[in-house]
Amino acid sequence: MFSNLSDKLDKALHTLKGHGKITEINVAETLKEVRRALLDADVNFKIAKEFTKNVQTKAIGQNVLTTLQPGQLMVKLVKDELTSLMGGETVGINLGGSPTVILMSGLQGSGKTTFSGKLANYLKTKKTKQVLLVGCDVYRPAAINQLQVVGEQVGVEVYTEIDNKNPIEISLNAIKYAKANGKNVVIIDTAGRLAVDAAMMTEISDIHKAVNPEETLFVVDSMTGQDAVNTAKAFNDILNFDGVVLTKLDGDTRGGAALSIKSVVDKPIKFIGTGEKMDAIDVFYPDRMADRILGMGDVISLVERAQDQYDEEEARKLQKKIAKNQFGFDDFLTQIQQIKKMGSMKDLIGMIPGAGKTMKDVEIDDNAFKGIEAIIHSMTPSERSTPSLIDVTRKKRIAKGSGTTIQEVNQLMKQFEQMSKMMKMMQGGGGKKMMQMMQGMK
Repeated sequence: MFSNLSDKLDKALHTLKGHGKITEINVAETLKEVRRALLDADVNFKIAKEFTKNVQTKAIGQNVLTTLQPGQLMVKLVKDELTSLMGGETVGINLGGSPTVILMSGLQGSGKTTFSGKLANYLKTKKTKQVLLVGCDVYRPAAINQLQVVGEQVGVEVYTEIDNKNPIEISLNAIKYAKANGKNVVIIDTAGRLAVDAAMMTEISDIHKAVNPEETLFVVDSMTGQDAVNTAKAFNDILNFDGVVLTKLDGDTRGGAALSIKSVVDKPIKFIGTGEKMDAIDVFYPDRMADRILGMGDVISLVERAQDQYDEEEARKLQKKIAKNQFGFDDFLTQIQQIKKMGSMKDLIGMIPGAGKTMKDVEIDDNAFKGIEAIIHSMTPSERSTPSLIDVTRKKRIAKGSGTTIQEVNQLMKQFEQMSKMMKMMQGGGGKKMMQMMQGMK
């Protein structure tokens, strides 16, 4: 996420880090490189210029040149300005109304339909809402089918009127249906075009006036950079929408849209899409995103994702097994499944401070666990519960059954043994022994 921008900002600020002599001249030179990094990320020229001007003014005002650690203070000033540029603070979704009506807008291909499903899933699982998805793209033949597939994936009902080509009627009928069937959120997926045109804008404006939604969200493909900002302005002039959704942030995103859109339309980014799965949706936190752009990670979001997968009862059972030295491969497999549910490995590693920079040239395969899972599934139930049973003969059978080598089976067994020992030490509070163990693993 924003890896090119992160690298360039890191290089620009690198000369100011540490205790070297700092002058107004090299501060200006550094900020010139910062501006260049922003322009390369497709940030609007005026915004990039104002950004560096603000940082320079604050730097001089706070006597950065005379502080003991001017480099660190400059990084903080850049981080604060990035946070401000992206909105400053998190703005939640308005769930007022009975039912709450959410109107989705955006160009075709922006990920609007998929995000409608993600939002439905988010409101269903995190906010315990009864959600109704409404198909109002009456032009694209596959649009209704796509929404029905998405609805089935997340377990949310989809309202459609196949023979009706009037999206306003469909929307109003859907709201009546929602009231009659106990649905308290209605998400209306509208039609998009390949580019902004008068017909599309008139139609969505008419739908907006007819349903008077509590939330109007503009969905934009973050990979389109400055074009996304221009499109957002065109939609905002017609709809005066409430917030922006940035999709495809897991792709090769330059960052221009995320950094420019708030300044241009003065509307907050409310959600981001970070993958293809239906749970790959995050509330947008400007300060956390600024941390990630500057390579500081995002530990809070990482912990929140872990908490989402945390089952207190399962944790207690696992604790008892560790205490009794009964931790087996079935338990190991369960831990892997929980990690996988947290999101893509590349995204998770990017949340660890410093790890994103260290791992930037390393290919991280989301299927990396498949080999481990195959090995474990090739074991018998007794082998999974009692790993000490696995001898050379059994390893040969497991390797053959999982399509791996004996070396890979041995490597997994060694990793499992080390993990078991560490968990046992953590259980017993053996901090010193655990540190020795970790040094040995290095």
